[in-house]
Formats: sequence, structure tokens, C-alpha cells
Amino acid sequence: MRTIRLLCFLCLALTIGACNVSKIAVAQPYNQTHRPQFHFSPKAHWMNDPNGMVYLNGKYHLFYQHYPEGTTWGPMYWGHATSKDLVHWQEQPVALSPDSLGYIFSGSAVVDHNNTSGLGKDGKVPLVAIFTHHNKELESKGRNDFQYQSIAYSLDEGITWAKYAGNPVLKNPGIVDFRDPKVMWHEEGKKWIMTLATKDRITFYSSPDLKSWVRESDFGAEIGAHGGVWECPDLFPLDLDGKKTWVLLVSINPGAPNGGSGTQYFTGDFDGKTFVPHSTETKWLDYGTDNYAGVTWSNTGNRKVFIGWMNNWQYANVVPTVEWRGATTMARELSLTAVDGKAYLVSSPVKEFEKITRLTYSKENINSSREIDLSAKLKKLNGSFRLDVSFQNKENFQVVLSNKTGEELRIGYEKDSNQYFIDRSKAGKSDFEKGFAKKHFAPRISSSERIDLSIYFDSASAEVFVDNGLNVFTDVYFPENQMDQLKIETNNAATVGRIEVYDISSIW
Repeated sequence: MRTIRLLCFLCLALTIGACNVSKIAVAQPYNQTHRPQFHFSPKAHWMNDPNGMVYLNGKYHLFYQHYPEGTTWGPMYWGHATSKDLVHWQEQPVALSPDSLGYIFSGSAVVDHNNTSGLGKDGKVPLVAIFTHHNKELESKGRNDFQYQSIAYSLDEGITWAKYAGNPVLKNPGIVDFRDPKVMWHEEGKKWIMTLATKDRITFYSSPDLKSWVRESDFGAEIGAHGGVWECPDLFPLDLDGKKTWVLLVSINPGAPNGGSGTQYFTGDFDGKTFVPHSTETKWLDYGTDNYAGVTWSNTGNRKVFIGWMNNWQYANVVPTVEWRGATTMARELSLTAVDGKAYLVSSPVKEFEKITRLTYSKENINSSREIDLSAKLKKLNGSFRLDVSFQNKENFQVVLSNKTGEELRIGYEKDSNQYFIDRSKAGKSDFEKGFAKKHFAPRISSSERIDLSIYFDSASAEVFVDNGLNVFTDVYFPENQMDQLKIETNNAATVGRIEVYDISSIW
């Protein structure tokens, strides 16, 4: 009997031990070098574009381009993560896998409340994903029609998916780049609108049922930046001084203002058929090099929440991470404001993010000084933090995050050129790509004398919101050692009105 009890005890101990090992294995990935602590990244392997973002019954769904068998780009799947607050994420099983029609490229998802598709059953509202099938076999044969649009649907709120038997629902007319459908319901026209990237322009299609599509119009062949192919569009309305104004996002690669991938935007009118821009001026959503292919969540009402891929095709496949590659930006709320009669997008971290921030230092009306050392304030933090600084006048300044080995990231303003900058030329590893270690610039948009700066530092990234989100920089960097020194450098004329430091808790 004692022998049986001993065996039972050993079995129980081994079982508990196995459970503990399992817990460690799950937690360990998020302690890796350069692993984001408050941005989403998959536990392992490759990710790029966010896809199919949709809100349903208190849960935000984030799908994304994913290769679950390697850490560089490969045959594309849709990875899946969910969140109740846009901050904490739970990775879910792969949602969509390649099939005989091809890889699963970028797309979107909608809640078909009225069951226009007929895919709902037994009163269950269908969640419908619209995506690009990329047929590698046709591409290898030199065909131009190897990309086309298909749909899949879920009747259990995104847990399981079935591909529509009639795919593809939109065939390719013979265009090499024919992809990334972003679909929305157009209430005035009582129809679905698909915003599709078609090589060097955007083509709008409409449908009553998500299955049959009719071409409406084209936009952009001779407008905007054209340094590379147009990708990952998004069309949505925002309020500007009480008037509905439409915003069209278009990602472009290459051709961004600081090299590689970036996202431009246009504001204008849309009548359900044609988009007419208010201006032909090229405007950029983010002047950093690491915010690409971002789009907004559907089914969020008047609130427009955006998230991007925190990487750049210029070096995405070779950044020095080991078991995973790719992460998202912070979720950001978008709005419009007017500056000197022009409409500009404003990006702000979602308010839900405040639940993981904690004020640890605050000081106002700081005497003018050429250097303010805040390094001691970092010692009590977890390694991820937010810095808010207010400058009462437009004078040169630099925020310098560094370490004792000489690695440094510089973020600042140059009065003579009226430009903001982020300089990662000495911020860590850069030998993986010759164009990585550079200084990036953005023209200042605000006409105010005051400058407000809010910087969110993660383990290997900085997201910079200037002038309440009128200017935004997102850059990744890869320090060899922890950045634990923080200074603000100014000239004699600069007046620092306020400094605040916030600790940011890990979401893992």
C-alpha cells in the first residue's frame, strides 16, 4: 500500500512539475532580449500587417499576417489575438491557413448584422473576413492575375472559420498588385464598400451581400507619393468642426519620407462611389520608419482606433531578434483637426493605456538649464516608461536615452529648420542593414510657440507624440545593453515648463 501511495505521490509531483514547466515555457518568451513589454508580438515566429481588426461583444479581434514556421516572411496565414481593452492581448489559434487558392494575404473583417451575406444561421450573426488569396503557382507561371479576393465566415465570434465555397468573390482583371481589401458598410448607400489597393492607385468596389462586387471608381494614379506600390488602404469618416470628413489611408513601400515603408493619408468627400480629395498635398500618418500597413478596427461606432505593424520592409527580415520577428504599434485613437485651414490627422494612445501607467515623478516651472538629468528617476522603473515634457517656447532641445557603453537614442527639435527628429544612429545594433542607423526628420505642423512631447519607451522602440499627436514618430532600435540614463539637453533660451515620468507595467 505504501508503494502505491509513493507512486501516486511521485506521479502527482511530476504532474505539478510539468504544469510549472509549462507555465514557465509560456511566460519565458516575453523575457527575451528586445521583446516588447507593452506592444503585442506573437510568442514565436513571424508577423507583419495587422488584418481583419473587428470589435464584437466586448472583445477586440486582431488578426495579422503570420508565418508560424519561421522568423522571416513565408507562406502567409492569419494569426489571431484578442483583447478586452486594446492593451492586454491573448494569442489565439491560427484563424486562416493557405489552401489550394493560395496564401492568405491582408484583408479586413466585418460584422454582418443584417445577414446580407446569407452566411448566418439559426439567428447567429456572421463575422465575415474579406482577404486576398495570393496564388504562388500562378505567379511562378508569369501570370498577372495571381491575386484575388475571397471571404470566410465565423458563427462563433471568431473561434472557428469556414471559407466560402464560392471563392474567389472578386476575380483579378489582370493587375499584378490587386490586394488588401478593407470593407465597410456605407449606410447612405445601403451597401458594402471595398477599398482595394490596385498597383499605383485605389479602386473602390461595392456589394449588397459581400459576395458580388461592382467596380465604382479609382483614385490616386497621379496624386500623392508614388515611390513604391500602394498597399493596405483604409477609408473611414471622422468629424472635423461638426462636418463629416472622409480619411483615406494608403501605405506605400518604398517611398516613405525617411526611407522604406510608410503611410500617407488624404482627406476629402466620399459619396459611396467616388473619393474627392480636399487637397493633393502628401501628408504622412507617422514620420518614423516603423509604422506600416496600419488600419482601423471596424464595428467601433464613431471611435476610430488604429494599429500598425512596428517594422519596415527595408530591414524587417533581418532585425536582430531570435525567436520572433515583428510587433504592433500601440493602439491609437484617430481624430481630425484644422491647422491654418488644412485638415490633419491626430494620433493619440488609446485612453485604456492609462491603466498600466503610473506617475512616478512630476515637476513644473523648471529653471532654465542646459541639462536636466533624470537618470535617477529610471532606477525605480521596470524598464518601460513614458516621458512627458512641455517646452514653453520653440527652442532647440534633445531628449537623450543612453547607457554607459555609449549607446544613445536622441529625440528633439531644431529651431532653424523647424523640424523634429529622432536619431538612432548610435542606438545599438545596426550592422544588419546599412540604412538602419540614421537620423529621421519631420516638419513641424503646429504654429504654437509651446511644444508638448510625450514619448513611450519600450525595450526596443520609441513612439513619440508631439504637439498632442499632430506629429508622430515610431522607431525601433536594438541596444546591446539596457538604456538606463535619461537627460534633457537644451540651449540657454529654452524654458522647460513641465516634466512627468510614468512607469509602464508589462502586459505579459
